[in-house]
Amino acid sequence: MLDHIGVPVRDLARSKAFYEKALEPLGYGVVMELDPSVTNGAGFVGFGRPGKPQFWITTGKPLTGVLHVAFRSLDRAGVAAFHAAALAAGASDNGGPGLRPHYHPNYYGAFVLDPDGHNVEAVCHEAED
Repeated sequence: MLDHIGVPVRDLARSKAFYEKALEPLGYGVVMELDPSVTNGAGFVGFGRPGKPQFWITTGKPLTGVLHVAFRSLDRAGVAAFHAAALAAGASDNGGPGLRPHYHPNYYGAFVLDPDGHNVEAVCHEAED
C-alpha cells in the first residue's frame, strides 16, 4: 500500500547513524541523500534496499506523540540482530525479540525507541523452520 514514508528528526546526523546501524541486519541501508540546497532547506536521508528508498528521515520539527514504524525481516534471526544493533546504536529497549501471538501465531517482533522516542520495530511473519 505505501510507497514511502518520511519522518522529521531533531538531529539528522545522529538519526542517520542510528538507522544505518539498526537497519543493516535487515538488509536496508542508505539509498539516497538529498542536500538542503535542493530541498528547500531540509536535508533528507532515504533508507531501503538498493535502488529504492522507502523510509526517509529529514531535518524538521519533530512530531508530537510517538510514531510507530515496522520494518520487515525475512527471518527471526534478522529481528534479533536488528534489536541488538539498535540497542548498540543507542536505542532504548521497548520489547525484546519474541512471539506476539495476540497479533497472529507467527508474529515475531522486537521493538526499540529511536533517538526521537519513536517506536521502531522489526517483524517477521514467517513460521520458524
